Parts: sequence; C-alpha cells; structure tokens
Amino acid sequence: MAASSTESFCERLSEKLAAMSKTKGVDIDVSVLEAQRLFGNLPSTPLVMVIDYYHNDYEEAEATTVTSLKHTYPRREFKDHGKLSNFVCDSRGFEELVRGLACRFSNRSSQHKILLNKTFFFQVVKEIFYSERGVGVKLEDGSTYRAKYVVVSVSIGVLQSNLIRFTPTLPMWKMNAISEFDMSVYTKIFLKFPYKFWPTGPGTEFSLYAHSRRGYYPFWQHLENEYPGSNILFVTITSEESRRVEKLSNEAVQREAMDVLRKMYGDRIPNPEQILVPRWSMDRLYKGSYSNWPNGYTKAKHDQLKARVGSVYFTGEHTNSRYLGYATGAYLAGWLPACPLYTI
Repeated sequence: MAASSTESFCERLSEKLAAMSKTKGVDIDVSVLEAQRLFGNLPSTPLVMVIDYYHNDYEEAEATTVTSLKHTYPRREFKDHGKLSNFVCDSRGFEELVRGLACRFSNRSSQHKILLNKTFFFQVVKEIFYSERGVGVKLEDGSTYRAKYVVVSVSIGVLQSNLIRFTPTLPMWKMNAISEFDMSVYTKIFLKFPYKFWPTGPGTEFSLYAHSRRGYYPFWQHLENEYPGSNILFVTITSEESRRVEKLSNEAVQREAMDVLRKMYGDRIPNPEQILVPRWSMDRLYKGSYSNWPNGYTKAKHDQLKARVGSVYFTGEHTNSRYLGYATGAYLAGWLPACPLYTI
C-alpha cells in the first residue's frame, strides 16, 4: 500500500472512530484499538503502524490499547481550532505566556500587586494539611503558610507520586479518581549537526520512520523553516518508548537515533555536535508530560478528579475534559468554578 493511500486509510478510520464515539444510545467506552478491531482495520504492517501512530499516539502520547475512544474522538481541539499546527519558536520560551498572564493579574489592583509580591518561587511543597478551620502548606525548607483555601495545580503525575502528603489522607473516592487517570510521556529528542543532510523546502519538514516495533523513533522533524541554518533535527517518541529511553545515557540514545537516521539517509552522515534528551517522567516536579483519558474512566470519576476536598481545590489541564493535555485546558481550568459535588 502506498504511503498516500495508507494515510487516507487512517484518516477514513479516524472519521469512523469519531462517528462511533458519538453514536446515540451507545454508552459504553472502548479503547481506540478495540474500535479499530471492531471495524476490522487493525494496523499490521510497519508503514500502516507508523501512520496510525501519527494519528493517535503522537497526539495522546499513549498507545491505542490505553486511550479512551469516547473521550478522544472527535478531537475537540481540532474541531474548535482547525487541524493546522503552529510551531512556537519564540526565543523567550513558554515561560513568557505565564509572565503575560501574571502581569495582567498583577495590574488589576494594588491588592493583587501585594499578593504577587508574596509569591514564592523555587519552593517545593511537601505537605498540605487541612481542616474546617482552613489549610496549611509546608515547604521542603520547613516553612509553613496558612490560609483559608489552597488551590492545587500540580500534574496528575505528581498527585500520583509521594511528593505531596495530604493530612488527613484524601478520601478514598478522591484517591481512586487520581490513581486511575493517566499521565503520559511525550519526548522530543533534539540533535544539532554540523551541517544539514536532509531535504528542505515545501513538504519536507516531517518524516516518518517505519519499524516493526511500534513507536521506535517514528516521527522526525527539521527546524529549517523555524530556524534557518540551525541544522537541527528532532524525533518524537512517546509512552513506553519514552520511559525506556529516559533510562538510557545520552550517548546510548544518540547511538539508537543515529542508527535510524543512517537507515534513512545513508552511512556517510555526520554525528551530531549536541543532543538534548528531556526526561519528563523522571522529573519529580512533572512525572510525565500531560494527561490522557484512559479507556473505562467515567465522566463521574472525572468529576471526582476535579472536585474539591474541603478547603482544598484542584485544577490543571487534567481537570478540563474539552482540551485535555493542552495549555488551553490548563488556562480554562483556572477560570472554571470548582466542582462542588464531592466535599468532606
């Protein structure tokens, strides 16, 4: 099957999955892979697998065996904002968005400016204790701060770790809602070369590598459109491949990546001058990249995930079901009222 016809096949399958997830009267949830099996369209060859990877794993950062059909298709971010993906190449970095929001907040009133002056950076929360009288937040340096309420916006991965202790322990319904959600891992490995050896120009920015092992260094991109002359290639891997690669040394990752590139471009290409390997799941302050809705996780359970417990409120991209995993979801979750359904 030619690459173009294979991609058309995957796009048609995506349309079928979206239609199936919206079928009236069908209240059951299945994984994306189960839905593919129902249609008799299981990806089998390396070529079909890598294109299917692009349509699914590349978005959710988890395998189709895990991802919920009902809460993934149709993809609302594409439906609401279009399918065009814009690569942000602002040299100030993602941090500038946060700074912009903070400035808008601090300029509202002198009271808010005072509050902003009491913001503590580079501090790690170790314990949150709460009661009917209010809350306390204890930091790693031993200092403690008290308030009427606290808003917890750490990732679902951090909530699933032992970084923050809640006293008293969160109720079982809350702990179950947290533990049963997924935190995916999305890794972009950057390689800077002494010169470019890959094609550039219209239609050349992205390349797929077909391998018998799904998700093995599958999705490549160059940065000549965004940063001409940078001589940078990067490859995206996800899920279990990300976790496997994170445990390797940079040298070992480079050997694997270069083996793939030499299969794509020949043996005479140079080694990179630099390599950057993010390790999001191993960072205790992130424990992954963003959340993913797993098969079988109900709407009622998600209401519990975002619900407050007494004076402790929860927010973050994982609490926004429409733009799950996106900065848009995190932004909107900060504006939406907390779910009042489950309280102590």
